[in-house]
Amino acid sequence: MNFTRQDFPEGFQFGVATSAYQIEGHGVGGAGQTHWDSFAATPGNVAKGENGATACDHYHRMDEDLDLVAGGNFDVYRFSTSWARIMPEGRGPVNQQGLDFYDRLVDGLLERGVKPALTLYHWELPSPLADAGGWCNRAMADWFADYVDVVAGRLGDRVWSAAPINEPWCVAWLSHFEGHHAPGLRDIRAAARAMHHVLLCHGRAIEVMRSHGMGNLGAVCNFEYAQPVDDSPAAHRAARTFDAIYNRFFLGGLFRGAYPQAALEGLAPHLPDGWERDFATIGQPLDWLGLNYYTRKVIGPTGGAWPGYAYQDGPLPKTDMGWEIYPDGLGHFLRLAHEHAPDLPLYVTENGMAAPGIRDEDRIAYVDAHLAQVRAALAKGLPVAGYYLWSLLDNYEWALGYDKRFGLVHVDFETLDRRPKLSYERLKLALTRP
Repeated sequence: MNFTRQDFPEGFQFGVATSAYQIEGHGVGGAGQTHWDSFAATPGNVAKGENGATACDHYHRMDEDLDLVAGGNFDVYRFSTSWARIMPEGRGPVNQQGLDFYDRLVDGLLERGVKPALTLYHWELPSPLADAGGWCNRAMADWFADYVDVVAGRLGDRVWSAAPINEPWCVAWLSHFEGHHAPGLRDIRAAARAMHHVLLCHGRAIEVMRSHGMGNLGAVCNFEYAQPVDDSPAAHRAARTFDAIYNRFFLGGLFRGAYPQAALEGLAPHLPDGWERDFATIGQPLDWLGLNYYTRKVIGPTGGAWPGYAYQDGPLPKTDMGWEIYPDGLGHFLRLAHEHAPDLPLYVTENGMAAPGIRDEDRIAYVDAHLAQVRAALAKGLPVAGYYLWSLLDNYEWALGYDKRFGLVHVDFETLDRRPKLSYERLKLALTRP
């Protein structure tokens, strides 16, 4: 690594991230069914039909995994709770076994001197709620608030930070318009409603957590840089539309009480009645803003119906996901985030790459290049307060099954043995405290 901890301001937080369904093993511990279970059970949706029933078996190997977090000299562990593990039907009875698991997780982190960073939702919606319309149903705001109330009541006194929902674009657009994630819809009306309701749920969750006296609350949005395929007006318009949907819709809702016009051109006819009145709830005051950043998209026009753009193959080196490596995009979005939330600390809450092998020099180079963007932002006075790697472990990569490996630690999915990669060892050395 071309940096050490001393190259960053005192108090800068280095972390590592995971999510519940991707590592825990959803088939144990009394967890209820989720829309990811049924999505994966449908032929053609997930590579090899793989699911999260076992994943990395973190449910039984928690102590080993938390030792890896602490042993890597990380300050923060960003994890998520599973709604269906805590409330198997999404509403009503609480699975105490599930709450106890997260209770032990938080205590285990604190015992190891690691700050627990909680995410309340990382994509596994309980199936009974999906049956009732899921993110298309405004009642989700009440259902989600009840779930957050349960978690906050049990864990809120000990977590260091909390955010309601990971990556609203993925929850809404990728899953309801592009159809690549559960529930696998391709429907503009469903997508528009999900995009609005996910923000409404965020706001309600912040209100609930504040009522429990919780602080250090934030939002985590994902970002992708929009590069027009050429200099034509049509390509630039397509890229602006992509940027409005992907990057500016959620920032606008959270911090400006408005959605960008380039997104409303197609979404406005499909948004729920009275959506304009929800911004007071959506825009609850926050303590920080998190950015998940991996890549850019090269965007070209289609000439067809709105949104009228298509992804093109780009010329830059790519990760094992086929994603272009474009570190400058992280610098761009740190500036954009600061423009929208000038008073808030910024955290890079996810950054990393899929790459095969144990001696992962390419991952080391990727991290170095993106942390160089963080250092450049700090040098310009931007309030970047932390950087978290995705991910601690190779895990269930959603529709791509277990083939794509983002982990700093290799997982053998036959034996479930863990083996730190070269990137883990290099980070451990770089993050050694003086």
